Amino acid sequence: MPIFWQWLPGSLWADVDPGRGRGRSVRDVVVDVTGILIAVVVGLLGLLPSLFGGISSADVVDLVLGGVGCAALLLRRRWPAALALVLVGLSAVSLTVGGAAGVATFFAAVHCRPRVVVWVAGLGVVTSVVATFTRQSADVPLWAGTTIGVLATAVLVGLGRLVRARRQLLVSLADRARLVEEEHAGRLVEARRLERTRLAREMHDVLAHRMSLLSVHAGALEFNPAASEAEISRAAGIIRSGAHQMLIDLREVIGLLREDPADDSGLRAPALDRVPDLVAEARQAGTAVRLEMPETPALATISGLVGSTAYRIVQEGLTNARKHAPGRPVTVTVGGAAGPGVRVAVRQPLPSAGGGLPIPGAGTGLAGLTERAALAGGRLEHGPAGDEYLLRAWLPWEA
Repeated sequence: MPIFWQWLPGSLWADVDPGRGRGRSVRDVVVDVTGILIAVVVGLLGLLPSLFGGISSADVVDLVLGGVGCAALLLRRRWPAALALVLVGLSAVSLTVGGAAGVATFFAAVHCRPRVVVWVAGLGVVTSVVATFTRQSADVPLWAGTTIGVLATAVLVGLGRLVRARRQLLVSLADRARLVEEEHAGRLVEARRLERTRLAREMHDVLAHRMSLLSVHAGALEFNPAASEAEISRAAGIIRSGAHQMLIDLREVIGLLREDPADDSGLRAPALDRVPDLVAEARQAGTAVRLEMPETPALATISGLVGSTAYRIVQEGLTNARKHAPGRPVTVTVGGAAGPGVRVAVRQPLPSAGGGLPIPGAGTGLAGLTERAALAGGRLEHGPAGDEYLLRAWLPWEA
């Protein structure tokens, strides 16, 4: 809690913390004592000539009224408007109440609404005229006394409204700071969620491809118990190599988690020049893959988000082909140019019913690819197209 909040007046605490009580703070006690002392001093100054000339019964009554008025200032927070109106009215007939009336006018300007303040100020002007007229002396002209009373009322009201405006500004700043803090906390939560999503997508893209390759070769060994030693050795070698490569990929992902988020030096995003490697791995796993990709250096070396997204689309397409339609041919098409953009397509004949045991999946790969394509400024479509299953995407390639 900001330290300046404890110096806000009790009547403004509800604007900051509705659950806080309106008990008196140390600041309130100090203000009460200061206000009463000012009222006493000003009241006695008004009666000072009478004190040196002898105190009359009227002066005693005036002193009593002044004392009651000063004590009544303790009620300034509960009934600021009523207190100000009563004390200002009494100041027309009592000199010693004048100090308390001035203090009450100031507090009313601080704590009351503008319409109430106008009533208090108007009554103050009227009582100034009345008091000057009833106590008129040869030393002080009527116009001078009236002017002094009006100016004093205006100064008190102006100072009170200035204090109120400053305190309301503090309340507004405190509330704004709270909103900024809540917004910052919300952004942190959203950033953590997005980071978890990104890491999950990266883990899926890196590991699902390797795991599907291992599953295909392990399944081949399971369903072909009569395989020759050479075939078994070849499959085991592929499984060992795939597991080793998967560990390397996993080590890279774990390395990303340990690095400084602001440091991108450890990020080795794949590009389209590695698509032939994906095709070679798929062919080695027994999938018939036809690659249609022009040997264009500019296309193969597209880096950044577009290049890595295109690579992941091909990778996910080959992985899904092994999962859902093993043994069926796959066609991978990659093309484009600067300006029109990059187009990627992976198509495969739809699997027949009962085509074997599918490789389980979480179903998050295509959703992650859709997000990747959108982040790159492109779009992705997938689904049956005639007798084929088609995964295609368009990605921007600036000229």
